[in-house]
Amino acid sequence: MGIYLNPNNENFTGTTKRDIYVDKTMMIKVLNRFMETDNKYVCVSRPRRFGKTIAGNMLSAYYSKGCDSRQLFARYRISREPSFETYLNKLNVIQIDLNSEYQNARDKDRLLDALQDKIIDEFSAQFLGLAFSHEDSVGDCILRAYSKLGEKFVVIIDEYDVLVRESVSRQLFDQYLGFLNGLFKSNTLRPAIALAYITGILPVVRDRIQSKLNNFEEYTILDAGNLAEFVGFTAPEVQGLCREYGADFEECRRWYDGYRQRGFEIYNPESVVKSLAGGRCENYWSKTSTYAVISDRIQANFDGTKDDVIRMLAGESVDVNVTMYMNTMTEFKNKDDVFTYLIHLGYLAYDREEGTCRIPNTEVQQEWKSAISVVPEYKVTDGIIKASKELLAETLRLNADAVAKSLDESHIHVTSNRSYNNEDALQSAIYLSYIYALNKYTIIKEMTAGKGFADVVFIPFVPGIPAMIIELKRNGCADSAITQIRERRYFDSLSAYSGDLLFIGVNYDETAKTHECRIEKFVK
Repeated sequence: MGIYLNPNNENFTGTTKRDIYVDKTMMIKVLNRFMETDNKYVCVSRPRRFGKTIAGNMLSAYYSKGCDSRQLFARYRISREPSFETYLNKLNVIQIDLNSEYQNARDKDRLLDALQDKIIDEFSAQFLGLAFSHEDSVGDCILRAYSKLGEKFVVIIDEYDVLVRESVSRQLFDQYLGFLNGLFKSNTLRPAIALAYITGILPVVRDRIQSKLNNFEEYTILDAGNLAEFVGFTAPEVQGLCREYGADFEECRRWYDGYRQRGFEIYNPESVVKSLAGGRCENYWSKTSTYAVISDRIQANFDGTKDDVIRMLAGESVDVNVTMYMNTMTEFKNKDDVFTYLIHLGYLAYDREEGTCRIPNTEVQQEWKSAISVVPEYKVTDGIIKASKELLAETLRLNADAVAKSLDESHIHVTSNRSYNNEDALQSAIYLSYIYALNKYTIIKEMTAGKGFADVVFIPFVPGIPAMIIELKRNGCADSAITQIRERRYFDSLSAYSGDLLFIGVNYDETAKTHECRIEKFVK
């Protein structure tokens, strides 16, 4: 039993002893199908806070010869699978947390030399009949143990991309390429590796290390394939936790949902756990990351970036081409590269079927609001967002002039290069002007209601405030919009809602680019 070679199961044991642990052990079943096959090289990338390290510790606890994990896994789903016994603590595991090694290294240029020396010392301690020296590489050690004893290995590297993300010396980076090549590209070593599992924030970097890892199958936040349900918490898992802790599932969904994978709703696991432990939903993202990641990237303002950011802040999805990004932290050539990078970091969610991205949830939206507040090009957007709290208050006071004035500004702002007279643009203007309302309302565009579709409906999830129905007209009058709400009985869709209800009619004049508003309280 060592620290790197055949570690014990203490790290995963500690995770399972937490007050909140969600059983993700069925991931082992999937990976067991890869064992000793051509697709045994697996690269899993996902944002911070999404459980990469926990998954690596779980795999180590399961495969490692350095421990007996039968009882540890006995209460989890994997223990009932036929493949459970096949590899349980029967393989040699080499587990490396490359980020910890890098951060703790006193001489970073000697990081890999020092790391390999420590692993080789453990080989010497565990394989007493074989000779190893510091002249060997880890790959040499694996090959010797395999050729002499038939021993096979599982290699687990957490944060494999840290030396790509950090500004390391050319010497260290070249050594790292050699290290990867020695482990994963040697034909003579291939039979000795039963499984290679590497994780990081970014997929394999194309222009620098792809040739060393091009035999890896990638499972990313863009498409996690048959590992999709293990990217984060799924909706049924969060529902169960909310029932157990007496939490509001819908509120949890608003705050932490928004990532879709192969039919699964994926939630940020760390934020869900912290919200349940703390008894309230709030922004836990900012406690572990900084919005500067966003602001630094959008300041470049590649063609179309600002327009699309404003559209996403206004609740829209925007097109994104994720195929050209080189998976680096520095080489951004257009807005698609920026958005793809932010998808990998979790600041945007990706719809693979539609080829679009959007801001996923309330927690991340707060990060975007903070980010644009420090970028001068977004001064007007920031002003509209900051004014939205007062606009909601004025609306509830039936101040129609305040609504019209706000829409005059936000409508022209969100359209930019798009058609001002596009009705979608006005819906987006309403969403942006009322962005603060997301703290109190679920906002639904084109909601099926009565004898048609209501343009925008605000349904409160906090008590004491009215629901609102907004109907839009073009080159008409606000009164006719109110009449349409009544005649088509859009309020029927809110029959289960027992509170007050406001009808808001909005008309916009294409020529003058101004808005007229009327607000009426509905009396049942």
